[in-house]
Amino acid sequence: MDERMRFVIRHKDGESMASLCREFGISRKTGYKIMERYEHCGVEGLSDRTRRPFRYANQLPEQIEAAIVAARREKPSWGARKIRERLLRRLPHAVKVPACSTIHAILDRHGLVKRLSRSRTRAEGTPLSEGRRPNDLWCTDYKGEFQLADKRYCYPLTVTDYASRYLLLCEAMQSNREQSAFIAFERLFKERGLPRAIRSDNGVPFASPNGLFNLSKLSVWWLRLGISIERIRPGHPQQNGRHERMHLTLKQEATRPAGANMLQQQAKFDAFLDEFNNERPHQALSMKCPAELYSASVRPYQGIPQPHYPFHDRTVVVTSCGRLCLYRKKINLSQSLAGQAVGVKEADDGIWLVSFMAYDLGYIDLEEKTLQPLHNPFGPRVSPIS
Repeated sequence: MDERMRFVIRHKDGESMASLCREFGISRKTGYKIMERYEHCGVEGLSDRTRRPFRYANQLPEQIEAAIVAARREKPSWGARKIRERLLRRLPHAVKVPACSTIHAILDRHGLVKRLSRSRTRAEGTPLSEGRRPNDLWCTDYKGEFQLADKRYCYPLTVTDYASRYLLLCEAMQSNREQSAFIAFERLFKERGLPRAIRSDNGVPFASPNGLFNLSKLSVWWLRLGISIERIRPGHPQQNGRHERMHLTLKQEATRPAGANMLQQQAKFDAFLDEFNNERPHQALSMKCPAELYSASVRPYQGIPQPHYPFHDRTVVVTSCGRLCLYRKKINLSQSLAGQAVGVKEADDGIWLVSFMAYDLGYIDLEEKTLQPLHNPFGPRVSPIS
């Protein structure tokens, strides 16, 4: 406003419009507009004006908004669809009733909608097997990261056989990313065959904190290979005690001091693995070495078999964004199952059972487009597959 006032005063004193506009850096059209506003409104015309439009083309009439709020307060359990239907019945046909989304936005603006907090799938343990024979159960984990001499961090991925204590894998990783774990496990499966089950904690990449039943893409791959998943309870590392005890020995003998770089550290891990399996006697094994008890699995790795669901009505492939498309309805399932084939079977009118491999995941309500998960998908087999 001060600059506009100076502009007006100097123009009134006789200075030309062109020179003033050049000095103030404005066009002559703007200069004449300032003078016009001053002539009509005086000093008040030089203040900033609101840019709010005088009217909104699609603004809802206050009476309709009041009727929506009143209906909600009268019927607190009614949602936008029921309120809209009530307005359609009560108001004249000439009155345009807003859409359900608009009604919901109005209720939310008046504080009449309860906002649901985003739920996170709580990690829980699964039943644990005894793993009495070699390859019945493998245990896996990342030993805590540590810094190498070149200032890079090393994330050791380790796998042991539960029954024989045989150290199957000790790989120096640059991170705990899923893709690196895929490569390491595929190489191990080709060399040693497939176990019946793998036990891990609930951290990445073995589990996903936001996935359905905490499934990650790595654990889904294990299921596709016919490997059962076992997870320890959060905060109970003793349920994977044999593996954690191996980590203590690994830390003492192969990380102090740390290697100069990743290749040197891997060489130290390789030497430790050979000594741990072939030379170091174990008291729990009656002073035998793990290599004396372990033998490779009789289940060879032959790629991923295609799942079949002969007892289901349809086989549906989950989209890349983790959705299930059924009868033109899109239901959020899980991104960890993206690209996977699941079986669906109608259990009731509009209610469908969804299964993946030997596990029943939950029930889909097509009307509500929601999935109600089952309590224990890793329990006994309910729906047989071929």
